[in-house]
Amino acid sequence: CHLAGEKPGPEQDEVRLQNASKQIVQMVILRAVQQVSQESQQKERRTHGSVSLQLERGKLTKKHEKK
Repeated sequence: CHLAGEKPGPEQDEVRLQNASKQIVQMVILRAVQQVSQESQQKERRTHGSVSLQLERGKLTKKHEKK
């Protein structure tokens, strides 16, 4: 048992380090998930953008072919 004003023992330091490590790991995982999510959204936007461009080009060439 610790008396009032006594410095924390190595066990308490170990618990603090474990808690800090858990928080760091959780933050890193959260950031990684957010980054992957953002990248997939950007990729999806680029894919939709290029598909709509291809469709527009296809419509234009079809209009020219009809003449």
